[in-house]
Amino acid sequence: MSAVPASPSPQRWLLPAVIVVVSLMVGGGLLAREFYRVPDPQPDAILALPSTTARPLAQQPGPGTVELTPDAAAHPQHEVIRQLLQTYFDSINNRDYEQWKTTVTRARILAKSRPAWQQDYLSTKDGSILVYRIDAVSEQDLRVLVGFTSVQDPKAAPQELPGASCVHWKLTLPITLESGHWRVDTVAGYTTPEAARC
Repeated sequence: MSAVPASPSPQRWLLPAVIVVVSLMVGGGLLAREFYRVPDPQPDAILALPSTTARPLAQQPGPGTVELTPDAAAHPQHEVIRQLLQTYFDSINNRDYEQWKTTVTRARILAKSRPAWQQDYLSTKDGSILVYRIDAVSEQDLRVLVGFTSVQDPKAAPQELPGASCVHWKLTLPITLESGHWRVDTVAGYTTPEAARC
């Protein structure tokens, strides 16, 4: 009489089955983690918070780097706008009218001739530039709330602050898409800047 072969033990298959199930769970968990992961902040965005400490007058206007609050950095166009404003303020600080023209709309260029622009910014130095918010008005228009400090010859002080050599500004800049590029539009009549002595 021949012997009947013994059936495989169920425990013999248990270990490979557990390994397969655990591998699938770990792989699925890693995939889900990557899918639902919050993206890291953009490395090109310079994040800052409004300063609560005032600089001594001798250290005004502060650095000329355009910085963004976390709120402004959350806007999808934040880096394009930061670079635009960096070039805009650099052109003023370097007295470079041709560079300034690359940052503004045609209407703004027509409204400000080279001699008038050079006279306006003859002694101006801007710094401590902080973009607070970037708001979309339409697909082609943004409003950018920016604060900065300006130092100038007291004779060139704004009318509302006669004799001021240092002014803290806060204003909303209209930014518009013109010929495929974002440009700073005319400000006059659109916004009332806030100005305070340093």
